[in-house]
Amino acid sequence: KNSFAFVERGDWPTERSIKLSLEYTLFNSDMKKDYTILVPSMLPIHFRLLTPVFAKSGYKLEVLTNEGEQVREEGLAHVHNDTCYPALLVIGQMIDALKSGKYDIDHVACAITQTAGGCRASNYLSLLRKALAMEGWQRIPCLSANANGLEKGSSVEFTMPLILRILYGALYGDALMWLSNQVKPYELEKGATDKAVNQFIDELIPMFEHGAYKQSKRIYKKMLEIFKTIPQDRSQIKIRIGIVGEIYMKYSPLGNQHLEDYLIEEGFEPVLSGVMDFALYCVENSIIDYEYYHMHEKNHYIYNIVKDVIMRMQKTFRDIVKKDGTFIAPDDFSEVIDNGKAFIDPGVKMGEGWLLTGEVVSHIKSGVTNVISAQPFGCLPNHIVAKGMVRKIKDEYPKANIVAIDYDPSASKVNQENRIRLMLANAKLSEEMKASI
Repeated sequence: KNSFAFVERGDWPTERSIKLSLEYTLFNSDMKKDYTILVPSMLPIHFRLLTPVFAKSGYKLEVLTNEGEQVREEGLAHVHNDTCYPALLVIGQMIDALKSGKYDIDHVACAITQTAGGCRASNYLSLLRKALAMEGWQRIPCLSANANGLEKGSSVEFTMPLILRILYGALYGDALMWLSNQVKPYELEKGATDKAVNQFIDELIPMFEHGAYKQSKRIYKKMLEIFKTIPQDRSQIKIRIGIVGEIYMKYSPLGNQHLEDYLIEEGFEPVLSGVMDFALYCVENSIIDYEYYHMHEKNHYIYNIVKDVIMRMQKTFRDIVKKDGTFIAPDDFSEVIDNGKAFIDPGVKMGEGWLLTGEVVSHIKSGVTNVISAQPFGCLPNHIVAKGMVRKIKDEYPKANIVAIDYDPSASKVNQENRIRLMLANAKLSEEMKASI
């Protein structure tokens, strides 16, 4: 157990506005058989695969699905409203779930991510522990998912089999998300795509028991066949809308007000890159650190190997999609890197850094000239690499239609949708002008 103190805060609930000194419990692998680990929602498709992936190693994970205004209210009650909006939502979701009475407080743990970089996300864990302490739940263990050793005492034991299962779970999740967004806008029966995704995941889960990574080509081909059999009306091609931004706001329906579903309902096709691109971005940043500052000298060759392995895994799916010819294949990440370099230095790596700019340019070059950047209000890194790069990108691509949407507790959903609707109206007008020429 470790000890730390909280300073009195006037913005806490009155009865809790006292100086707290407490001990918190560290999670260890011996506890996994008795504890349920709560994971905040972010990637709906991907996170469905997390539970069976970790269950194979003896961990009982539960991905939270609770949403609603009460989640934001719990976040505001436990986290300062100037703190990163994703932290507020994630912690609010945790507290709301724990208050539901569904869980045994003495046998539950909370997992959260930390960036370990120049970002408020590096403070998520301490904010979560503070929030739990405000409710008298400081005995609940908290786990940190980070690659920089921020939290060494409370962790999951990552064995090589577990790492491989996580890796392929993310790759299959990326593939399902990519294909789903190309089919859902055209489905003749509402809900047919979601039903197909759920059925495929149910079939995929048992394969992790026998090394699903060994069957990737077969799995991708079967995935394609399932999506091709969904009845679709493609008599009118939808305008494709790229979604980029801070990683949580980009993917989380709770964070971005179900942006993908909204675009589909409005008659558009959302386009999102896979989460493995963000993993590659992190690996590439370590390589850049060595080139710029001679950091990670001992592990430099390992990062290059990891980058090469992941990109080869992505290539397997990309090649199968291209050979089949039914759907559009995702971009090669090496192209995303090069596209970013033309506009922003690779040394810019706070927040989503050069990746965000690289993704915007990659979308535009692949014909997706309409792009939404979803970002937390006050997120300085993403304001710089998103809003700050718009003019430079538009100077090169004048027809680019880019809008940044800020999300925070006080932001009105109506105002956000109105800004998006204006951007969509411009997208339609541009397409109509093309068609008339």
